Amino acid sequence: MHSHHHHKNEPHTHDLGENASRAFAIGMVLNIAFVAVELFYGYYSHALSLVADAWHNLGDVAGLGISLFALKMAGAKPSFKYTYGYSKGTILASFLNSVILLLAIGSIGYEAFHRFRYPVAPQWETISWVATLGIFINTATAFLFMHKQELNSKAAFLHMVADAGVSLGVVLGGFLIHWTNYLWIDPAISILICLVIIWGTWGVFKNSLRLSLDGVPENVEMEKIKSAAMEMPFVKDIHHLHIWAMSTSKNALTAHLTLTQQISETESAKLREDLKHKFLHLNIQHATLELELHHTPDCEAC
Repeated sequence: MHSHHHHKNEPHTHDLGENASRAFAIGMVLNIAFVAVELFYGYYSHALSLVADAWHNLGDVAGLGISLFALKMAGAKPSFKYTYGYSKGTILASFLNSVILLLAIGSIGYEAFHRFRYPVAPQWETISWVATLGIFINTATAFLFMHKQELNSKAAFLHMVADAGVSLGVVLGGFLIHWTNYLWIDPAISILICLVIIWGTWGVFKNSLRLSLDGVPENVEMEKIKSAAMEMPFVKDIHHLHIWAMSTSKNALTAHLTLTQQISETESAKLREDLKHKFLHLNIQHATLELELHHTPDCEAC
């Protein structure tokens, strides 16, 4: 029996983590400043929608803080109690962020239906220019995460795009109410925005929930992995195959390979290297392969 542990050198991963941390920090600063502006002008102009949106954005600031904390935890060294380190905190943070957003959508939807019954005439001038500022702030923050493939950054991107959409809806609603005097436009736009946000967030919610339960990552197809392994020289069977997420950007793999014949150390090393090359796109940072010799019964035993 042979075992092999593979750990990739990750200077580029460290750099990506630093870039993501910087993006989260900048996003927090921008959004905290915007929350302060919304609260001030919301209370000053008695605009309830701005005050409500400020609290919604404050929840997103908390989400960015959770994500930043998770990234820092992911960089912590493993210990005897946490042998994989704390990188799985990024999955839990992504799950928590999606739950926060879904709860916020529930709050917005409840308020929208309430305003269908009890219409409120907003002060559209103040609301419009403050919400326009929100579009620029949230769009700028979303750009910080736009090209990042890590799940936690995707969740933050969806948060910021959702907030920009909410701000745009507030601006359009303010102008339409001013032009038409139809107060139902404001809750109607809010409900449409909620539906768009749910459509974009549900995938992150399901994916992060699956990864937190050690489910197979979304881009991994177990049957293809088994087929690729079976095509390798000397391999008769593969079993006890397990793939799970160590974080939102790192995967781990363990498997037993049954061989048709005894092979040399050189052949064994080549087999592992070929398998690693085949599965390179899966971003497996930790792999353990156990090689077993297939035993066939002899004639007398039969």
